Amino acid sequence: MTESPQPRRILRLFRPYRGRLSLVAALVGLSSIAALASPFMVRAIFDDALPHGRTGLLTLLAAGMIAVVALNSVFGVLQTYISTAVGQDVMHDLRSAVYARLQSMPLSFFTTTRTGEVQSRIANDIGGMQSTVTSTATSLVSNLTSVVAAVIAMFALDWRLTLVSLIMLPLFVWISRRVGDERRRITVQRQHKLAGMSAIVEESLSVSGILLGRTMGRAPALIDEFARESRGLVDLEIRSNMAGRWRQSTIQIVMAAMPAVIYWVAGLTVAVGHPLVTIGTLVAFTTLQTSLLRPAVMLLSTGVDMQSSMALFGRIFEYLDLRPDIEEPDHPVPLPVAAVDGAVRFDHVGFAYAPGERDVLRDIDITVPAGTSLAIVGETGSGKTTLGYLVARLYDTTSGRVTIDGIDVRDVSFADLSAAVGVVSQETYLFHSSVADNLRFAKPDATEEELHAAARAARIHDHIMSLPAGYDTLVGERGYRFSGGEKQRLAVARAILRNPPIMVLDEATSALDTRTEREVQDALDALSAGRTTITIAHRLSTIRAADQIVVLDSGRIVERGTHRELLAADGYYAGLIARDEAPAEMAS
Repeated sequence: MTESPQPRRILRLFRPYRGRLSLVAALVGLSSIAALASPFMVRAIFDDALPHGRTGLLTLLAAGMIAVVALNSVFGVLQTYISTAVGQDVMHDLRSAVYARLQSMPLSFFTTTRTGEVQSRIANDIGGMQSTVTSTATSLVSNLTSVVAAVIAMFALDWRLTLVSLIMLPLFVWISRRVGDERRRITVQRQHKLAGMSAIVEESLSVSGILLGRTMGRAPALIDEFARESRGLVDLEIRSNMAGRWRQSTIQIVMAAMPAVIYWVAGLTVAVGHPLVTIGTLVAFTTLQTSLLRPAVMLLSTGVDMQSSMALFGRIFEYLDLRPDIEEPDHPVPLPVAAVDGAVRFDHVGFAYAPGERDVLRDIDITVPAGTSLAIVGETGSGKTTLGYLVARLYDTTSGRVTIDGIDVRDVSFADLSAAVGVVSQETYLFHSSVADNLRFAKPDATEEELHAAARAARIHDHIMSLPAGYDTLVGERGYRFSGGEKQRLAVARAILRNPPIMVLDEATSALDTRTEREVQDALDALSAGRTTITIAHRLSTIRAADQIVVLDSGRIVERGTHRELLAADGYYAGLIARDEAPAEMAS
């Protein structure tokens, strides 16, 4: 279960807005002081103006009561505006901080966390705190000030009646704390359930999820699963709203009955001939009691709501407290892209995804001279992709180091490293935007001519121009308006547009037919001239011209050399080539 955060940490969120909050506090104080004037004016009406027929005083007091109401209304509007603005700024800060933190997390975090869970933290959890950060804090201060001011005024009128009125207060506070604890526990369960529903929606209502559900005939089962999650959420919402409701209703009944008790006590003293207070004081006192009732009940209710919100703050702080495995160096070594030669060295590299797990890579030692090409081949799961990702520092080595031009990639800033190393992954990702916008993600200031040149190099320009909207064509969710080969070529064009001195091509032609593969390979060959290229591929026909081929098996290098040398050795690589060519021979 998520631990409750320290209130001091929550208060720190409001620190940048101290000036505006001070203004809210001043308005709250003025409003409370103004509200206290009405009961005293009521007493003056009953004890002085009415008994003595002083119509001038009566008019002045009545006008004063109206002025107090008008003044408090103005104060209330200003309070609401300022507190809402501050609350929305705090929510913006939280959303931005959580998003920035998640952007800094390593790939391993996202491979073990459901996307719907991440989305739920940003949308549901932060959204659920809206009332707390926009109005609850102001309501707390306002109601607390009103209660304190009313109690002081009540003591000023008659201390004995005040003690009678407040005798049950400790019990009410205790009940409210119990209700708050119960609500907080339910809130944690509710947010977990919301996260589960978000994950189901994200996974099953994406294009891939719809295709899988329909082709597997699982749509009814998915509907039933969502309905079960939704029904569980209904039960939790009911429990949350009803938690302590009877106990809180009892508090309201008792507090609403207190004026009647005061009238009864005062009446008894009059009956025995020893009245405690004047009629004016009694009316003023019960007026104060009535004005005390609403803020006191709201104050107790606010306390319950804040305890529920603690669970939401706890879930948000969980993400803010995540420590990225890969962090920006404190004092980065400059690696300006214009000065990068592109020499890459894997210096006795070892890697495991988590401490205690088996090594995915072991003692990898490879030198890739600047401007040359390295091909990494091997069975699925041999560590090819992981090795390529180490260059872009998508993972950090467990042992050894990866260098570019002799500089450890862990000593380079993220900006310099991303400018120096381009990656075309085997899983092409396109945003739900236009073709031009997807290409410009690599280079936001790219001109139209640069877009066209990159697309021509990737052999996709003619196809784009054949579309009705050309480069303004919407690619659809995850690019599903384009075929696998077309998406792959768009990804290649995006990498070409970025123009890095080092390129990692992770099966960049795996989704292409033979003819298109040849076209793209020609473009990549031209692109590779004068730059370092690291290619990971299962289709070995694409890497025969590589300057160096490294064969991996279970995370170790078992062979290395050129295509000719490895074929002549008739070892592991020759076996892969024979197996790769067998389907083609059978097809012919």
